[in-house]
This record gives sequence, structure tokens and C-alpha cells, in this order.
Amino acid sequence: MLNPQRSLSELPKTSTASQVERVVLEEEFNWLLKEEVHAVLKQLQDVLKEASRRFSMPTPGFENQLKQENFILGSSTMDQVKGVLTLQGEVLTQADINLKVAKSSQVLHFQFREDKQWKLQQIQDARNHVNQALQLLSSRDESYHFKSGAEVNKLMDGVMLQLTRARNRLTTPASMTLPELAASGLMKMFSPPIPGDVMVNFYINLSKLCLTVYQLHVLPANTTKNFKPAGSSVLHSPGAMFELNNNRFEVSHVHKVECVVPWLSDTLVFFTISLQLCQQLKDKISVFSSFWNYRPF
Repeated sequence: MLNPQRSLSELPKTSTASQVERVVLEEEFNWLLKEEVHAVLKQLQDVLKEASRRFSMPTPGFENQLKQENFILGSSTMDQVKGVLTLQGEVLTQADINLKVAKSSQVLHFQFREDKQWKLQQIQDARNHVNQALQLLSSRDESYHFKSGAEVNKLMDGVMLQLTRARNRLTTPASMTLPELAASGLMKMFSPPIPGDVMVNFYINLSKLCLTVYQLHVLPANTTKNFKPAGSSVLHSPGAMFELNNNRFEVSHVHKVECVVPWLSDTLVFFTISLQLCQQLKDKISVFSSFWNYRPF
């Protein structure tokens, strides 16, 4: 057993080197907990505040009113569907759609009724997760002293969970069956009403605002042999079948148009930066942990 009265110079060289190394490591680790962790938390808060601000950009001159943005859907190569969507935060305040009916020259025009708006739940959920991440970070202000690496890791895991959920809400649209889509409140929002052989859906995919239009035809009542109802999907293909109100339908044509929402692109970049900052901090802590776990002091 070592005599505590002996000086470091009298200790065996290997023991001395190990003790000095440990003292240096402990000083570095304490500095990490006291200084660097808070510097990273400040960085994270700054980035996520920018992300949160993108979800609620005010109209210049009208600080309490969200900015309205118009997005043109359609392209010169595919003119069966064209439209203009008006987005205000997570709410579609107006949709103006032209559909060129397949196998005829007829053009259908329908738009949101004046008393109707459609909330994009994906955007609202993503914003809520960002705000929850910010709440977690603000619960540890600069005066807070972290007592262990495990405590920092727990906080980072909580923040990363919220950010992953936020990102997943934007990158993974909800799957729906065709009967669910047909029964959606979205079908009742238009004037004039959408014809019974047309269905529409709006969703976010990454940074894109997407509109899908399905054209249907009714299957004969005696169609039983080859009838196979389609399952749940984000985007159904031509040939998909479903049953509704004792009628059987088949999707004859699918038209998908989309446009990029620049501020959603920004938020996805902010999520990536934030997740990297969290992981880098966890990696630094694991370096110290592995050193103490595996070095025989």
C-alpha cells in the first residue's frame, strides 16, 4: 500500500505517471462540464431558436400576423394538374386547383371555400418538438453545474429525441388508406365540391409541399374475382382498389405536383447541425468515460 506521506518523486514512475495523467484528465473533464458543455448548450439554443423562428415568420410591419406565401404547383411537362397554394405557418389558407380530366378536354377548377382552412399537422408537430427541445435546454442555464457526464448525456439524449421526432415528422408523411382519404375532411373543403371520382391530398415531404390528385372509376358491381383492396400508403398507384359505401373503385390516374418551401429546407439543415452538436458533445464525454473504465488506476 502506498504511503500517503511519500512525495510524487519517491513513487514508482508508472504510478506517478498514471496519477499525474489522472489529475490532468480530471481537470480537463471538470473544465468540460463547467465551460464547454454550456458553450455547446448556448450554440444549440441559438440554432434551434432560428429553426423555431422559421416556423412563425411574421409579416413585415405586422408582427402578430404570420407571413402568407404563395406556391405555384405544376410544370410545363405535366399540365394535368396546376395549382396555387397559400401557406401561412402550418395552415393552408387557400388552394386553387385546375385538373385536366384524363381522356377528355374538360378542365375542373375548385378552390377552398372562404370559411375553410387546412392545418398541416406535420408542420405543427415539428414545431412543437423544436420548442420542447428548447425547453429542455433552457432548464440548464449558465449557472447550473453538471455533476457528471451521465447527466449531460441524459440531457443530450432528450434533446436529440425531440429533434429526431421533429425531423421525422417532415420526412415521413402519414400513410392513409384510400377510404380514409375519401372520408377526410379535406374532401369537404372545396367550392364547387370535388366530384365523387376525384380525391386530393396535401402533405409535406422533406422540404416540399405536395399535392396528389387521384382520379377514380367505379368498378362493376360483379367485380369480385380480381378485387383486392389497397393497404395504407403515402402515395397510391394507378390500379389501387378500395370499397366505400358499398361501391368499389379503382384509381385510374395519379397526378402529383410539388414545390420547395425554402424555410422548411432551412429547418432541416438546423436539425442536422443541432444533432451533430449533441453527438459531438456525447463523443467527448465518452472519451473520458472509456479512459477511466479501461485504464487500471
